[in-house]
Amino acid sequence: MRLHSAPRSGNSYKVRLLLGLLGSRCEVIDYDTRGGETHAPGFLQSVNPDGKVPVLELEDGTMLPESGAILYYLAEGTPYLPEEKAERAQVLRWIFFEQYSLLLYLSRPRLWRMGGVEITAQRRAELEQLFEGGYRALGVMERHLGGREFFVGGDPTIADIALYAYPRLCAEGGYDLGGFPTVRAWLERIAALPGYVPPPG
Repeated sequence: MRLHSAPRSGNSYKVRLLLGLLGSRCEVIDYDTRGGETHAPGFLQSVNPDGKVPVLELEDGTMLPESGAILYYLAEGTPYLPEEKAERAQVLRWIFFEQYSLLLYLSRPRLWRMGGVEITAQRRAELEQLFEGGYRALGVMERHLGGREFFVGGDPTIADIALYAYPRLCAEGGYDLGGFPTVRAWLERIAALPGYVPPPG
């Protein structure tokens, strides 16, 4: 397998993290997304017409984009994807939550800081809305984790992997997790798992 990736991409990091936890080897091909490599004609034609990473290239040449789909594929038959139907549905619930209620709010402030984007008055107002949504989502996670070690069942699943990346990196965007002790403890539990891969530096 090959992982088409970007070094500082949180979504790419999710896949690298799961590969590490599973002890799986995978060739990683990194792209300069800021330099436009994922929008080059060759990439759009042969890797992902949507111009995004990560993309998992399977042994038969099939290209599988979208981090949630990749996590689900890699976790099949492992402890990171429960066998019980209702628990699998809960795993998907949290993967969808991460994509629609968490990622946007936590990723964009980080992206702007990393890219040195000028913070105009309009962007400052947008940042306020992003932080409001991000802290709300972190509050949902904090409440759910009360009395739990992981998001679904008693063991880590790909729900935890999907949810881990952007809270772990959110300080790079100006977030403060001081008011979320349960989330911070959960982050530490993930970082203590055998095979853990640290996030991009």
